[in-house]
Amino acid sequence: NNFAFKKINFILIGLSMVLVIIGFVMMTGAESTATKFDPEIFSASRISVAPMICLVGFVSIIIGIMYRPKGKEE
Repeated sequence: NNFAFKKINFILIGLSMVLVIIGFVMMTGAESTATKFDPEIFSASRISVAPMICLVGFVSIIIGIMYRPKGKEE
């Protein structure tokens, strides 16, 4: 039972990974080709919101790794 991470660390890392996946999914969508232009590629959610969600997710992963729960030290 001498693991580096506790249960809360795994929960934080898992939730953060879900946040990163949500950000990447938000960045995907229809593509523009040589014959068809899709103006949706310039939407605010793809250019601004999704990368910020990914950034928050990556920072949260670091926090989840570094977090040390208070309590009984073993």
